[in-house]
Amino acid sequence: MQAVCRRLGNQYTKQSTAPISCFKSIYLLPDQCYGAENPRFASSLATKGVGHLVRKGTGGRSSVSGIVATVFGATGFLGRYLVQQLAKMGSQVLVPFRGSEDSHRHLKLMGDLGQIVPMKYNPRDENSIKAVMAKANVVINLIGREYETRNFSFEEVNHHMAEQLALYGLWGRFMCLSFWVVGFGLRMIWYSDGFILHMQIAKEHGGIMRYIQVSCLGASPSSPSRMLRAKAAGEEAVLRELPEATIMRPAAMIGTEDRVLNPWAHFAKKYSFLPLIGDGSTKIQPVYVVDVASAIVAALKDDGSSMGKVYELGGPEIYTLHQLAELMYDMIREWPHYVKVPFPIAKAIATPREVLLKKVPFPMPTPTIFNLDQIEALSTDTLVSETALKFEDLGIVPCKLKGYPVEFLIQYRKGGPQYGSTVSEKVTPQSWS
Repeated sequence: MQAVCRRLGNQYTKQSTAPISCFKSIYLLPDQCYGAENPRFASSLATKGVGHLVRKGTGGRSSVSGIVATVFGATGFLGRYLVQQLAKMGSQVLVPFRGSEDSHRHLKLMGDLGQIVPMKYNPRDENSIKAVMAKANVVINLIGREYETRNFSFEEVNHHMAEQLALYGLWGRFMCLSFWVVGFGLRMIWYSDGFILHMQIAKEHGGIMRYIQVSCLGASPSSPSRMLRAKAAGEEAVLRELPEATIMRPAAMIGTEDRVLNPWAHFAKKYSFLPLIGDGSTKIQPVYVVDVASAIVAALKDDGSSMGKVYELGGPEIYTLHQLAELMYDMIREWPHYVKVPFPIAKAIATPREVLLKKVPFPMPTPTIFNLDQIEALSTDTLVSETALKFEDLGIVPCKLKGYPVEFLIQYRKGGPQYGSTVSEKVTPQSWS
C-alpha cells in the first residue's frame, strides 16, 4: 500500500507542480534561507508593517486580519482594551499569563471562537517565553509596574524583561512541517533539524514582523523616579536589539480600572478628604486608555512608517493635580476637601514600606496614593514634548477626559448614579429666598 501511495504521489508531482509552488511561497525552504540576498544574520524585523498580510472577511471579529499577536501584559489595565481592539478586527491574540486560570477569563469573550489563546508562562523561563512567541508575527510588550514587590524590582520588570523579550524577538524557529494531500496519499515532510534562523528568514510565516514596546511618558535616565529610569533603560535595550521596534510612551492612563482616579475616589469616600502631593500644582497630561490602545493598533496597521520611532501619547488637555482632583470630585458629586502634603512629609509617609519590603517575611500592602516612587515622579511636570511624535501622527484624535472617559466614577456616588447634582449645579441656601 505504501508503494502504491508513493507511486501515485510521484505521478501527481510530475503532472502538476502547483501545490509545491504554493507550498514554497508560504513556507520558506532551505535554499531560500541563505545566500547573498538572504544572509543568515542580516536584519531583525521585516521592513514592512503588517499591511501586506493576507486578509479575509469584512474586517469584523469573524474575519481574518492575518495578525497573530503575542501581548505580554494582556491581563493588565491597558491589555484588556488592546486585546479587544485586536480581536474585533479578526486577529488571533496569544495571552501569556502567570497568575491563576481566572486572570484571563474576561479576555476570552472579546474574540471569536479560538482567537483568544491563553498560554501559561514564566517570565524567568527562557523556554516558556519562546513558546508563547513561536507562532506570532507581532509582539507587544505591555509589562510594567509602578511599585516594587518582594519578588520583582523596578529594574527586572521594566528593564530586564523588556530586554529579554526583544532578544528573543530576534530569533525564529522553523519547526517540523507536515503536509498531507489526502486524495493522492502524498505526504511531504521537511525537517529544519532544530536550527534557529533569523526572523528575516521567517517573515512570511511565523516571523516577528512588528515589535511594540509600551513605555511611559517621562522615561529618562535622569528622572528622579526609579521606575522611569528603568523604563528608559528598557527602551534603550529594545532599540539596541531591534532598531525597527516601535516605542509608545503613554501618559497617566484614565479608564474604568485605572490607578489614578480610582484610588483618589476611594480615599476621598473613606476619609472625606484627599491628600494632594506638594501643593497640587504638578502638571500632567492624562490620556484615555482606549486612545492608547487605538494608537497601538494604528501603528500595526500602517505600512511600516512607524517602525523605529518613539511616540509620546498624551491627552489633549494639561491638568494640574488639583484640577484633576476637581474633575474627580465633580463626577462623584461630593464637596472637595483637600489636605496639601509637602513632598518631604509625603516621602516620609511612603518610606517605611520601601524599607521593610524585603526585610519582613510577609508581603507589604500595595501602595496607592503614598507611593514613594510616584511621589518622586510628581516632583517634576510630565508633559509631551513639542517635537515628539503624537497621536495625530498615527491618525488618532484623543478624547477629552471630561465626559465619558470618567463616567466610571459614578460608582462612588453615595446615593447611586443619579444622586445629587454636580458641584457647578449646587444651589446655596441663600439663593432659595
